[in-house]
Amino acid sequence: MDLFDEASPNFAPLADRMRPKNLAEFAGQKHLVSQGKILEKAIKEDALFSMIFWGPPGSGKTTLARIIASETKSKFVPISAVTSNVAEIKKIIQDAHEDQKLYKTRTILFIDEIHRFNKGQQDVLLPHVEKGTVTLIGATTENPSFEVIGALLSRSRVLKLEALEDTDIEEIIKNALKNKTEGLGKRKLKMEKTALKLLITQSNGDARFALNTLEIASSLVKDNSILKTENVKNALQKHTTFYDKKGDYHYDTISAYIKSLRAGKTDAAMHYLARMIEAGEDPVFIARRMVIFASEDIGNAMPTALVIATSAMQAVHMVGMPESSLILAHVTSYLSEAPKSIASTEAISLALSDVKNKELFPIPLHLRNAPTKLMKEIGYGKGHVRYPWMDKNSDKKILEYMPKNLVGKKYYQDPRKKSN
Repeated sequence: MDLFDEASPNFAPLADRMRPKNLAEFAGQKHLVSQGKILEKAIKEDALFSMIFWGPPGSGKTTLARIIASETKSKFVPISAVTSNVAEIKKIIQDAHEDQKLYKTRTILFIDEIHRFNKGQQDVLLPHVEKGTVTLIGATTENPSFEVIGALLSRSRVLKLEALEDTDIEEIIKNALKNKTEGLGKRKLKMEKTALKLLITQSNGDARFALNTLEIASSLVKDNSILKTENVKNALQKHTTFYDKKGDYHYDTISAYIKSLRAGKTDAAMHYLARMIEAGEDPVFIARRMVIFASEDIGNAMPTALVIATSAMQAVHMVGMPESSLILAHVTSYLSEAPKSIASTEAISLALSDVKNKELFPIPLHLRNAPTKLMKEIGYGKGHVRYPWMDKNSDKKILEYMPKNLVGKKYYQDPRKKSN
């Protein structure tokens, strides 16, 4: 031990120092940790199982893993999938096997960002998780269904963590201000209500972000001071949006945007558009989805929608950001307010289904191309009028355009024609 350890200041960040030591101190995730819920029961009954925590940053994934290890008196071995390799994993498993055999000690292997492990690295874990050599707790912000191999998922329980509620963030901030041992209590700081509300709002349910920002804000004032809104704003610098352009938040946000357009909820669509713009989403990606929406959800109810959406995509490509946000907003409101029809979408879907699943009867002879004399003699193109709409007698001619097995089949219902 360093002789000067006791005199040395604690350089750990406030967020790390304030990490809860037990479930009683833990804020949030009531659906997992309150009395009778899955984690509370597993700890109480010492009946642990391998699990994967899936949730946004600052929701308590690492903290919960540490609490589980502490309250079940298990050996806790944390690693990061970003820096670890197969050799390190094998060494941990070997040590866990020896600890289990010699000392009857359980080892919890905590893998942060487990979605970054490749298939080979995940495969190494399989037999040892199945035998119980290690109890795996993985943490990920990405959907494990896509990022974790099925064999490992089948040996684990996926537990979904949610962003913390505002009341949870408020509790965490206030505890940090009061705690004299690990927090800022010795400094006797108080906080304006408006400053507290701003910090809670900007944290977006991320406890780590809230505490890191509080620590910076507190460094801007003297002891026995009041933390004001201006101090929090200076600490924030810029509101950050958790948004991974290749992950769930990317797909969830564009999904919310399209569904809002579909429902004609223009304000909601504009909100999700703003989220994507602020997060730096590719504007051309958004514009492409607008083009698809114009045909899929509006169609012939307002045919000009496709023209406008396509023009928007071209304009966004030429103009670039930030001005493209104006174009995207313009077309968002247009598409949202436009009448909707899925007649064309349903028509092609039904037609494709028949093509895939039914026998393809021959194309009627009168519809076939007849480039040679022989084909004409056989009957190719016979009786067909090139421009039926110009033929005054077209109503008297009964020509069938569908294959025989689909005569009378209706795919398209024109939204502009009212059905009786």
